Amino acid sequence: MTVKVQEICFRYSIEPVLKNISFEIEQGEFVSLTGPNGSGKTTLLKILARLLIPQKGKVLIFNRDINLYPRKDLAKIIGFVPQDNSFVFPYSVMEVVLMGRTPYLKGIGFESRNDIEIAIEVMELTKISHLSQKPITELSFGERQMVLIARALAQQPKIILLDEPNAHLDISHQIEIFSLLKALAVEKGIIVISVSHDLNLISHYSDKIILLSKGEVYKIGKPDVVLTEENIKNVYEADVIVDPNPVTGKPRITLLPDKIGHFVNKLKIK
Repeated sequence: MTVKVQEICFRYSIEPVLKNISFEIEQGEFVSLTGPNGSGKTTLLKILARLLIPQKGKVLIFNRDINLYPRKDLAKIIGFVPQDNSFVFPYSVMEVVLMGRTPYLKGIGFESRNDIEIAIEVMELTKISHLSQKPITELSFGERQMVLIARALAQQPKIILLDEPNAHLDISHQIEIFSLLKALAVEKGIIVISVSHDLNLISHYSDKIILLSKGEVYKIGKPDVVLTEENIKNVYEADVIVDPNPVTGKPRITLLPDKIGHFVNKLKIK
């Protein structure tokens, strides 16, 4: 087992954010964390990245407690793409991507030819080569998101964690990035764990979906097991129709028009 989460509990103050979270992930799986706002998705992702330490439970990476890894070694295993992509200093795109090579630097810390070649390769993969010399502060939010994904890929991680990677991307770039991540999972055995609210997108790409509700795992399994009308109704309090996508056969989620009309009728315009 590559990633094993055992009875994780976490709280910021008195109220628990995560309660007895347990699951296992195999090499090469594309896993999506989803659930309503406040269900604990980002907190769980940060625990997997060791940015937060749970009050109870443990995370095992390759059968070793995540807390036993030196930070530099862990950075060679886990790449993390945060939701916040703001920058204060105007680093060039190339400089930001090369930051992903930091765990591999030796001696006085200058990048080698190999580091630069890897940075060029991942910029080509994410289609941002034309931006390599531009300051990241001059890029759009979507372009910055692509740069952060390239930085994570430059780490050559065995696990990549992404917090809503499609949040600032148009539909074309969403498909490009998710297709790339899926290909890396299939061809190189990388574990991809992504937080996303887009149920149709994760239905298409995920091998496994972990549906969280009120800090607990409500359901875990393949898309057709998790993305059912009953589960979505119970967790999101939303009425939907779930039917097979006519092209892929994966679950397709459609919000019922009556539900939309119900909220529109409640609006009072003076």
